Amino acid sequence: MEFFCYHRDRPGSLPLREELTEAHWSYMDGFADELIARGPTFADDGETPTGSVHIVDLPDPAAARAFAFDEPNYQAGAYRDVLLRRWRNLLSRTMWDFPGGRTGGDRYLVLGLGTGEAVDLSVPPDKDDLIAYGPLLSDDATAWLGTAALVRAPDPDRARAVLTAGRYADVEVHAWEFGGRR
Repeated sequence: MEFFCYHRDRPGSLPLREELTEAHWSYMDGFADELIARGPTFADDGETPTGSVHIVDLPDPAAARAFAFDEPNYQAGAYRDVLLRRWRNLLSRTMWDFPGGRTGGDRYLVLGLGTGEAVDLSVPPDKDDLIAYGPLLSDDATAWLGTAALVRAPDPDRARAVLTAGRYADVEVHAWEFGGRR
């Protein structure tokens, strides 16, 4: 089962995150084979972390909750909240398989939080700039709750355009980069 996990930082958590960098990476090393995508999101300055995205393939919702809430930054209080949803990998690949590679161009996390009738359940026709893409689902995968995408785009507005306009209760766009050990 695939899960989308987005830990959102508490304001002022950067010193704590920096202190826990190795603990975070070591924790994620234990899930290397299960990770589909990972990486930090940033504030408008492009430098201040605002969160951490992990898309992971785990056996069940209980394992996903353990993954999200046992994470060292979460345990230490660096995060203010966690968005954890079932997810379906419509690209059938990991971020490491993205043909565009780790560098070149700006990258974004696009979160469309949904209500009502499901939308964007298939891959958009122009998928060359999609790093990860799929619906956010309820724990039992029967209810559509939105769409999450990692996108290479020249700006936030172009990144947002990967989702159908006017069909979401809210759309968030966050600067994002490939994660992992440097």
